[in-house]
Amino acid sequence: MDPLSLKAVMRERRARRAAILLTELSSDTDRIVREGDSVPGALGEAIDKAFKLGSSTAVTIDGKAYFLNVHLPQPRLVAIGAVHISQALAPMAKIAGFDMEIIDPRTAFATPERFPDVPVHAEWPEDVLKERRFDPYTAVAVLSHDPKIDDVPLKAALDAKCFYVGALGSRKTHASRLERLRAAGVAEADLARIRAPIGLPISAATPAEIAVAVLAEIVGALRARRIERAEDAAA
Repeated sequence: MDPLSLKAVMRERRARRAAILLTELSSDTDRIVREGDSVPGALGEAIDKAFKLGSSTAVTIDGKAYFLNVHLPQPRLVAIGAVHISQALAPMAKIAGFDMEIIDPRTAFATPERFPDVPVHAEWPEDVLKERRFDPYTAVAVLSHDPKIDDVPLKAALDAKCFYVGALGSRKTHASRLERLRAAGVAEADLARIRAPIGLPISAATPAEIAVAVLAEIVGALRARRIERAEDAAA
């Protein structure tokens, strides 16, 4: 691999952008193709399919052999609110293979002592998101139950097409939340993507049980997204 291509791959990974290292095998030349880049013809179709399947593959197009080395961002879970549910969710998410971080401006709650081995941002979400943007490979669980903290990251998660967006609260609370988001210009189709009340309906009561329900729903959303993308690739 060309050292410059390796650096480009690492740069895309740090930026949490999906990319393919495209190598023409006959000449051993390679280049980076980012998800969404326009590549014409059959090669572009093969690249699009590889992104959807999330797996590396070899293809032959117009007599030329290529290897498509797919690099997708690690699934990430961002919890808005350094609450008891988040404390229970953090170790479970790590076991399940998610990179997790916590955002909560309330410095009494957002502490390393309460969340060991988890990045904690004791800042307002809108400030954190200037540097750490959401993306389609991110799940966002909004748990603070405070509109001043929750609403901005909820809208940002919908705008970024995060694969999962869930929010804690009763149906009455969620109805009020939807009205605020409508007033902020969020479309009905996007509002319908919010999982609320958050988590699978397993009659969870304790913070740990709610965390189990939330993580299960996130895993389900991730797998459903992969199945949908695979079906699109096969169509």
